[in-house]
Amino acid sequence: MTDHNTVVVKDGGGSGAGMILGIIAVIAIVAAIWFFAIGPGSGSKSNTNDGGTTINVEVPTIAPNPS
Repeated sequence: MTDHNTVVVKDGGGSGAGMILGIIAVIAIVAAIWFFAIGPGSGSKSNTNDGGTTINVEVPTIAPNPS
């Protein structure tokens, strides 16, 4: 009696499509984090204009008394 079980192992490199999709996904995630955390979509504004109010304080120039 002979054994007719045959195992074929094919080890190919593939096209790398999974790696390309992974790189694109990582770039998209990093771009989204940048946009919502520190980019233009962060929501917080660093505008220091308070309506144009200007406060000028003048210090009097009085000489100290001689001792």
